[in-house]
Amino acid sequence: MLKIYTYQGCSTCRNAIKWLKAEAIPFEEIPIRETPPSPAELQTVLEARGNELRSLFNVSGQDYRALGLKDKIATLSVDAALLLLAENGNLIKRPFATDPEAKIHLVGFKEEEWRKAFL
Repeated sequence: MLKIYTYQGCSTCRNAIKWLKAEAIPFEEIPIRETPPSPAELQTVLEARGNELRSLFNVSGQDYRALGLKDKIATLSVDAALLLLAENGNLIKRPFATDPEAKIHLVGFKEEEWRKAFL
């Protein structure tokens, strides 16, 4: 089943949930701040997204800016970056959706991309 990690205050997350419900796609919603994806889940999505590490980060978030990750991300090892993300759900671009069995790995919500992945 699809796991979708969301933040309650995120309008993009609400739009993704609304879309999933409208399309009658079953999912499990998980609060990303309280229960971030595991390093293994992050690794799977990273690989599915062409190993573009930056694509997993919420680059417009306060935590990203506060940690100065714009200048540090290029020097982080993949393992260090995934551990950082797994420890701080605020750093992850959301919504973050994964269903390894169905080979669905989505970050952010673009309706066209999601439609293509599910339908």
